[in-house]
Amino acid sequence: MKKKIAIIAGGNSSEVIVSLKSAQGIYSFIDKKTYEVYIVTLIEKKWSVKLEDETEVDIDKNDFSFILNGEKILFDFAYITIHGTPGENGILQGYFDLIGLPYSCCGVLAAAITFNKFTCNQYLKGFGIPVAPSILLRKNEHIQNTVVVEKIGLPCFIKSNVGGSSFGVTKVKEEKQIQPAIEKAFAEGNEVIIEGFLQGTEVTCGMYKTHEKTQVFPITEVVSANEFFDFDAKYNGQVTEITPARIPQEVTNHIQQLTNQLYDILGCKGIIRADFIINKQNVPYLLEVNTTPGMTPTSFIPQQVKAAGMAISSVMEDIIENKLNHL
Repeated sequence: MKKKIAIIAGGNSSEVIVSLKSAQGIYSFIDKKTYEVYIVTLIEKKWSVKLEDETEVDIDKNDFSFILNGEKILFDFAYITIHGTPGENGILQGYFDLIGLPYSCCGVLAAAITFNKFTCNQYLKGFGIPVAPSILLRKNEHIQNTVVVEKIGLPCFIKSNVGGSSFGVTKVKEEKQIQPAIEKAFAEGNEVIIEGFLQGTEVTCGMYKTHEKTQVFPITEVVSANEFFDFDAKYNGQVTEITPARIPQEVTNHIQQLTNQLYDILGCKGIIRADFIINKQNVPYLLEVNTTPGMTPTSFIPQQVKAAGMAISSVMEDIIENKLNHL
């Protein structure tokens, strides 16, 4: 009997549209001859599964089941592709741990740490990972423009500390832009990070591990036509993505080793993607670690899988079987 796979999409943040696109991508990547695949959407309190005839059936939150033709259907595995809360910050992982449903990505702690950019970078700094200087602001906290200029400098980035897909991000070049940028970032969440601008080449590196192997993918170079790698650059084609990246081989090797190191430090599972800026001295600075990276057909991971000469369906099978065989 085929194992039943739930691709979990949706979420409660601005990234819901990206999540739904990733779900369609993953659905196309998983071999239907091997698995019975469903897309399940979690949007606020509405949890439902979409059937082949396009009808939607509610999910029973007690055991994540649904009723089909009078029969109770239970899933064997959940592939989480929610970008944002509750799938990227550990909440959903905790729920699946409680009901005993295996899932594709890291657990509660790693998800919570990586979702909070400031916490993650401060934590990793303790392991010698180079990161940009940053300041954290919580709701109702205020900061003087002069303090930002003195501690972080201009230009700088002001963004939500827990958002993604470049929602609410501003590249601030002048002092007068600081407060409006903070206000814009707070619209995405209760915490804002003010981060130093790093000049250099932006790259991203994906990888995953199973009990049998470590697979680090070729690195992608990101050349944005816009001021920075914003939403339009990410999802509306205003960017050039070059895989493998046009960087020296020793820098490639270093970034791949660094990504592997980050995977182990954080206790990651499944596929991750780490984003870096390489400065003029060829030192890679970590931007962030994505534990549920985008998986649309044009996303970085599918590009890197192809560049590695691998089939994306085989990668999906690796992720699923690795978890099911080691429960």
